[in-house]
Amino acid sequence: MDLITTTADLAAACSRLAKHPVITVDTEFLRETTYYPLLCVVQMASAEEAIVIDTLAEGIELKPFFELMGNEGVLKVFHAARQDIEIIWHQAGIIPHPVFDTQVAAMVLGYGDSIAYDALVEKVTGHRPDKTHRFTDWSRRPLTKEQMHYAVSDVTHLRDVFAALDADLKKRRRSEWVSIEMEVLTSPKTYDFHPERAWERLKTRVRKPKDLAVLMEVAAWREQEAQSRDVPRGRVLRDEAVSDIATHAPNTIEKLANLRSVPKGFEKSKWGADIVAAVERGLARDHATLPKLEKPRNNNNGAAIVELLKVLLRMTAERHAVASKVIATVDDLEEIAADDEADVPALRGWRRELFGEAALKLKRGELALAVEKGRVIGVQRAE
Repeated sequence: MDLITTTADLAAACSRLAKHPVITVDTEFLRETTYYPLLCVVQMASAEEAIVIDTLAEGIELKPFFELMGNEGVLKVFHAARQDIEIIWHQAGIIPHPVFDTQVAAMVLGYGDSIAYDALVEKVTGHRPDKTHRFTDWSRRPLTKEQMHYAVSDVTHLRDVFAALDADLKKRRRSEWVSIEMEVLTSPKTYDFHPERAWERLKTRVRKPKDLAVLMEVAAWREQEAQSRDVPRGRVLRDEAVSDIATHAPNTIEKLANLRSVPKGFEKSKWGADIVAAVERGLARDHATLPKLEKPRNNNNGAAIVELLKVLLRMTAERHAVASKVIATVDDLEEIAADDEADVPALRGWRRELFGEAALKLKRGELALAVEKGRVIGVQRAE
């Protein structure tokens, strides 16, 4: 176990790791007080060694690490890779490739929805990882021996987890399922996030074009403000306040002050005027240029279909030992219930073969659900 604190040592270590077909990678970062994650530590392992990189060491350049992440001849194994990849993309404009995400593989193999790393390690290897330093402050220096041990164990256990999952995927002929998911995970579009799309992150469901237009403008303003100040979105304005503003559209400082979700006195700051300006931009938008709003699905028949599809999904997931979340989401089911040609992952590729075709047959009355010996089964209906 080596602590890398210089560019020369990092270059040498990355050169050694690049000779291996597979390496495991993990990062430790902080983002509680910033918009952009602060990368504090990177740990990597090959079959022969494990290293820890002090990314905050004075004078260290991370170029060798980023080059290794882009090396097409080396498979990079992560667990729950999205945030790790997002950090690398932000710092270097590089998407690690090729990659293997053990959390995704675990879902495909039936370990449950979004299983945590320590739980997966215990299930696969029988070893119970030390959780002591999970929430430690990785920006403090010097790093302790205990922190170093924790960091290294993350990537050394990951080697065993990857080997087991990879073998199981090949045995069950599901490697391609994971490969398809990795294409999404390594697409620049997944991380190329623009302020004008910030409204999509909010759970608020608006029903009127006016509300959507205001929501889009206010959310975009908040995103730009958070980026420029490098603070979390909630430090600028909470989600609840953004939603309230979208619904009430306060186009004056006085109206903004009347919203209970907006901090007291906020309207008197320069941000109060910025929000009012954003509201006015939203109100002035041409509704024809807005994304189409989902039509409310309030009819009882549609809701009943969704409930039946949920039962079918759970039955399918249990039968094939696949996490239901990786097959279809509730939003997917709602769209399928409303439209046989819905553009959702559940109606494409392996998901369609596993679940989508049966879902459409259930809708058409060609498939029925029944209980047999305490288990839900699908029954083909005679014409």
